[in-house]
Amino acid sequence: MTIAHIATLPGGAMRIDELREERVDHRFKGLPPDADGRTVGELAAEHRSLFDGGFTTPLLTLSGPALEHNLAQLAAYADKHGLAFAPHGKTSMAPQLFARQIEYGAWGITAATPHQVRVYRAFGVPRVFLANEIVDAAALRWLARELADDPGFRFVCYVDSVRGVELMDAALTEVVVDVVVELGAAGGRTGVRGPVEAARVADAVTAARHLRLVGVAGYEAPAADPRAWLDELVALAVDFDAAGRFGAAEQIVVSAGGSEWFDGVAEAFGSLGTLSRPVLRLLRSGAYVTHDDVHYRDVTPFRGRIAAEGSLEPAFRLWTQVLSRPEPGLALLNAGKRDAPYDLGLPVPQVVRPAGGAAVPATGLTVTKLADQHTFVSVAPDGVDLAVGDWVGLGVSHPCTAFDKWQLIPVVGETGVVTDFVRTFF
Repeated sequence: MTIAHIATLPGGAMRIDELREERVDHRFKGLPPDADGRTVGELAAEHRSLFDGGFTTPLLTLSGPALEHNLAQLAAYADKHGLAFAPHGKTSMAPQLFARQIEYGAWGITAATPHQVRVYRAFGVPRVFLANEIVDAAALRWLARELADDPGFRFVCYVDSVRGVELMDAALTEVVVDVVVELGAAGGRTGVRGPVEAARVADAVTAARHLRLVGVAGYEAPAADPRAWLDELVALAVDFDAAGRFGAAEQIVVSAGGSEWFDGVAEAFGSLGTLSRPVLRLLRSGAYVTHDDVHYRDVTPFRGRIAAEGSLEPAFRLWTQVLSRPEPGLALLNAGKRDAPYDLGLPVPQVVRPAGGAAVPATGLTVTKLADQHTFVSVAPDGVDLAVGDWVGLGVSHPCTAFDKWQLIPVVGETGVVTDFVRTFF
């Protein structure tokens, strides 16, 4: 699968072809030392084997077929349930993947910080939903210039306090920024706590010169009862509409949804009846793009509640090598916290590839802890026989903290040939 190409989008093309012109050098972990000086595009065109093409370990790889499968699955699910889709880009911070998501029909890309919005815009993302409030005056001034310079740029962000609204309005000039009131949950993250405070914030937006209220939004996962929270969000949209709070909006935005509850979002948003103007029912799942072998494997709705409607495949594999067998039952691999996520579960040994041999299942191997540059593996007496130098393929958990450790990630086909590279910008 080749993903580094110019994506044709509404309003123009994303500027990602330039990524193929970047030179390979010491900045990028795991790439062949003899490739230094080549462009990324030139190296991809060589179709090197992952195992004997000069790549070094540790090395995080992406499965091209799994990526394509996952992109298609969420796009089809959103379309089936009448949802617009703005996948959360903080997961990968990879413009090439943003382009593929938009080609699959995504409305736009979700961001978490103003810096992420700047990255998106540098590569031509035409619509951005910022799932956060901006209170930084310098960031707001940049946003105002970006909106003024590109009338086709659509931007929406959260507000969750009167003070935040005042800070935004004071910093903005010349433009009007679309905002949604963020609904939170007790003990959770940001967002107003209940309809009374939501109304106060909405009134502040109405009084502002440079803000326009276009909807309501939030994140359901921190709520004690996500479905009840989603019902509350839908009710808030209905109440705001009945009260005429969306007076200047051409379209009402109602948005929620991570990768754990997208089925609940579809069900709740499906119950949203006719409002005074068209409704953009916006889903924001992000981790689906690579899925994983631990956390999201267990919590995705496709595994349980709606297994008949689709599936996701883990796309990451972290290739390491056995560095040491210092005592019976213990092996040390040459990857650690700098290479693998560990906040939502330790890596999982999946396959072992002895030098010059075929891959075999990693039976009897368990990762027990990570150091900065080492992985501790318990080896059962009846487990696979590990030797120093063997390659061990690990499944990982939590895509968001896997991508951010790697700047350039090889995309691997079914035969182990590297077909492309994904550039990240954290």
